Amino acid sequence: MQPLLIILLLLSVLTNVLLILLLLRSGQQNTAEDQTDEIARIVRDEVEAETEVLADQLRVMQGEVTRTTSASARDMGTLLAESQRQSQEAATARLDAIAEENGITIEYEVTSGQGDQTVLRQLSDQAIADGVDAIIPIATTAAQVAAVSAEESKTPVIFAAISYPETVELTGMDYVTGTSDALDTNQILDMMFTQNPDIGSVGLLYSLSEPNSEVPIADAKAYLDAKGVAYTEATANTNDEVIAAASSLIADGVDAVFTPTDNIIMAAELAIYEDFIAAGIPHYTGADSFVRNGAFATCGVSYTELGAYTAGMAGDILQSGTVPEYHVMEGGIITVNTETAAALGIDTSVFSGMAGTVVEVATQTTAAMADPIMPQINGKWNFRLTPNMAGSVTPR
Repeated sequence: MQPLLIILLLLSVLTNVLLILLLLRSGQQNTAEDQTDEIARIVRDEVEAETEVLADQLRVMQGEVTRTTSASARDMGTLLAESQRQSQEAATARLDAIAEENGITIEYEVTSGQGDQTVLRQLSDQAIADGVDAIIPIATTAAQVAAVSAEESKTPVIFAAISYPETVELTGMDYVTGTSDALDTNQILDMMFTQNPDIGSVGLLYSLSEPNSEVPIADAKAYLDAKGVAYTEATANTNDEVIAAASSLIADGVDAVFTPTDNIIMAAELAIYEDFIAAGIPHYTGADSFVRNGAFATCGVSYTELGAYTAGMAGDILQSGTVPEYHVMEGGIITVNTETAAALGIDTSVFSGMAGTVVEVATQTTAAMADPIMPQINGKWNFRLTPNMAGSVTPR
């Protein structure tokens, strides 16, 4: 038995001794024999319950070291999520194509906001100071910061992969537009019930501090209420809290778990996916980056198409001078983790008729180090593009 558990159990025993003394003095039982039996029952139940709780806590404490280390090796602000990487690479490829089509030269440099608002502000302020023609921020915080930096100059801000621009106050500004990867929550839940029509309880795992989660969680609740299916909410704002929240859903015995496009949960997916698999619980999520980290399945947009479309918008804006409304990308691409599916004993062919494309991936336990990019166009424009930061374009 672990020393820590022994110490905790001794404290538990001392607590129960005090309980015994109180009961002996309370006179709540009519006879000494009844009182003794009652005390023995209470002590037995308390010790058994506390032993199990303490054992669970110890197991979590022992596992958190490796789990937290594993999760922190992923996108904690310094690494790009797979979806951001795809958007980034597609955007620069499209910018290269635009350069060739227009007979101009595009250069790009790499910078990173590292998920830090202070760094993001410094980078976007510098982009404005450099006289860029446009900023292309990838992800919510980067877009919000870039919009503030560009407020006075009205430099066009063309964001990429913002799920709900209205929710994060990125609408109503005539110099801000971009692409939305808004989630089709109903389709993901349709997948869930197609795979298992007998689901009786769904876990909703998300962060209260993630703006992207607000709308899809509300949609999920409405969907489940209409079906008469129970749901349990578990929220978290840190890596350790995500692990604890996932454990609580497992303990509650939910049949499946849904998480929207929530960056905080995404950052800890590698720390929880094995627990969900062990419990036989499929984890349906809002982005393929979750699935590449061990979650079961998602249905969403192509981030390659999103990145290319965003870069195309930037080119059009700089040529026409007109900033259009933001564009919602069409989804319908199902991504499944074949390793997770095999471990759960799920036949993913059940999804084949639900989307035009079904992509199969395996769990990636490491992430390629990458920084946000800033394409620069020499000769006509100078671009800077940054996941968790900003991209820009300046005449030379």
